[in-house]
Amino acid sequence: MNFMKLTNDIYLIDGLPIAYIKSISAIAISDLHLGYEGIAAKAGVYAPKSNLKKIKEMVGDALGKTGASTIIVTGDIKNEFSSVDIDEYSEMLEFVKFAKRKNTRLILIKGNHDNFVDRYKTLFDIEIFAQEMQKGKYLFFHGEEMPKSISKRVKGNNISEKVEMLIMGHEHPAISLISRIRRKEKLKCFLFGEYRGKQLLVLPAINYLMQGTDINLEPKSRLLSPILKKADINRFRAIAVGYGETLDFGRILDLR
Repeated sequence: MNFMKLTNDIYLIDGLPIAYIKSISAIAISDLHLGYEGIAAKAGVYAPKSNLKKIKEMVGDALGKTGASTIIVTGDIKNEFSSVDIDEYSEMLEFVKFAKRKNTRLILIKGNHDNFVDRYKTLFDIEIFAQEMQKGKYLFFHGEEMPKSISKRVKGNNISEKVEMLIMGHEHPAISLISRIRRKEKLKCFLFGEYRGKQLLVLPAINYLMQGTDINLEPKSRLLSPILKKADINRFRAIAVGYGETLDFGRILDLR
């Protein structure tokens, strides 16, 4: 089996931190942090450049299995907070060219690491949205702040009735499993639950070198995303990705 059916419209591709949304012919990915190794090297930390290669392999695999026509990046396509490093620029350009070779449309919802990306919008010929984008019955956003369409509810406005699911990144969710001999195994995971009556899907980081936040070990107060601090995180399901498989580990509460 190549897919795990999450809803009637969303499928998780076995072993990949990628969601496929059938009705809009799109795959959703998050937190690429391109340029990661080059920037780390400038700080004196050296690692082989493998992240972009792995991302292209995973995305290429997903596109081959789904036939999706669109790639939606829910934030943090690059790594640095300030400016655009030369390593980030070259890797972003390479990823854009890769997407075009696959005949796919590339959409970026800006994250907190994506400062100054707008200046390349025309050059790269990609669609860029600030913080959030609604497509069909889905609201895509990064997650370091509450989407405006949700925050407005405080003033009396509801989330658009057309939106049935919120899809975000930012948190880099993972779960850690500890054996009887105290050996710790960390696996990236999707989080799937609800917020204010809407389904909420949190994507794991596709960055190959970033493992993420131990959702089942960290207290709620230490989570990065304000929406997850407001949601009942214990009721969310953790769907882990690793070793070529995608496995539903059940509720966070039961994994604590």
